[in-house]
Amino acid sequence: MDPSPAGDGEDGDGRQGFSRLDADFVRVLEDLIDALIANGTLRMTDLPVEAQRKLAERKQWRARYSERLDLLDNDDVI
Repeated sequence: MDPSPAGDGEDGDGRQGFSRLDADFVRVLEDLIDALIANGTLRMTDLPVEAQRKLAERKQWRARYSERLDLLDNDDVI
């Protein structure tokens, strides 16, 4: 993965490439928060109420749409 914004092939100033990187980074942060909660380092209630709401909304959205986007059954092998 080339982290440089120049020559991302999407547009001249790299805005779309940067937006993609932001989306990827948000996913990393969500996974990190989930891991910290799972191992007891962080409690959901430690987060500000607005952060709790946003995380819950994203989790619900991902659960709802991951079913629709799952093109392979769990038994399928690639």
